[in-house]
Amino acid sequence: MPFLGQDWRSPGWRWVKTEDGWKRCEPFSPALEDGNNQLNDISHTVIIAGDDENEEVYSTEDCEFAAKKRKKDHFRNNTDSQCFYREKWIYVHKESTRERHGYCTLGEAFNRLDFSSAIQDIRRFNYVVKLLQLIAKSQLTSLSGAAQKNYFNILDKIVQKVMEDQYNPRLIKDLLQDLSSTLCILIRGVGKSVLVGNINIWICRLETILLWQQQLKNLQMNKQVNNGLTLSDLPLHMLNNILYRFSDGWDIITLGQVTPTLYMLSEDRQLWKKLCQYHFAEKQFCRHLIPSEKGHIDWKLMYFALQKYYPIKEQYGDTLHFCRHCSILFWKDTGHPCTASDPNTCLMPVSPQHFIDLFKF
Repeated sequence: MPFLGQDWRSPGWRWVKTEDGWKRCEPFSPALEDGNNQLNDISHTVIIAGDDENEEVYSTEDCEFAAKKRKKDHFRNNTDSQCFYREKWIYVHKESTRERHGYCTLGEAFNRLDFSSAIQDIRRFNYVVKLLQLIAKSQLTSLSGAAQKNYFNILDKIVQKVMEDQYNPRLIKDLLQDLSSTLCILIRGVGKSVLVGNINIWICRLETILLWQQQLKNLQMNKQVNNGLTLSDLPLHMLNNILYRFSDGWDIITLGQVTPTLYMLSEDRQLWKKLCQYHFAEKQFCRHLIPSEKGHIDWKLMYFALQKYYPIKEQYGDTLHFCRHCSILFWKDTGHPCTASDPNTCLMPVSPQHFIDLFKF
């Protein structure tokens, strides 16, 4: 497998696996390639600057350094894309090697894995929001300055998407609430905190969060005008099957507020019992039995009581994956340069909490 580091054996190029072995892809930017060719031509010449009396000769090493700097400036000034990384995966290493110095950080991974595009995919939207929520609770100060800026840019896109599409505003409200609480604590203890950047920047970010919360609070759901078949027209057994497909108790309660029929179905004891059995072990809910007035177990109250003590199972349409063979973290549809004979056997889905744990040292 080719090395991923910036060394003389593989200076950051992109490689693809073919029948004849690994081959290097062409650079993604023709304009950048032309610029690099020009810089390479210049780097092999001698540049003379200044007057005849005080002329200064720049060596080949100086020119190569200038070429590299111009290349970096090209990426930094490229405003068309938020992230200038070619690859959408990252090698997770926790110790120094001959090829790599240092270790992979949470901020590095957050910048490299293209979360800006991921939130546009409905399968990944909840996954990214949950990850941002976990970072807001405990890992915000672990991000670098660039990663923190990227974090709030992605958060801005999420809020705008929810305002436009009205998709799952409750999830975003919870995220903003946790983030505002964390920032209030860190700003009050600014002398002891490790926030990157001026305190005034964080105060402005907190004000922006409060503005987003107000916008979501005033969000009015658009009524769908549809003359065809509606949810209320479905037979009871189909409505009941829909409710049994929900894995979140709050979603069941929200759907039950739509019509009296759905409310009746959402209060079914058997429905909440199945939900408790799905998320929690029998030993767990046996310790917190809550009887109702009629002497039966109140499974609905049991669910929300157990939720305070134990984590619930999380379901996502798509997640990040980790290759145990290559130690690479990536989105499954983007792939990665794996050298395993059967790559699918090496893949492991990564939950949001697992993502955080990968970068704890």
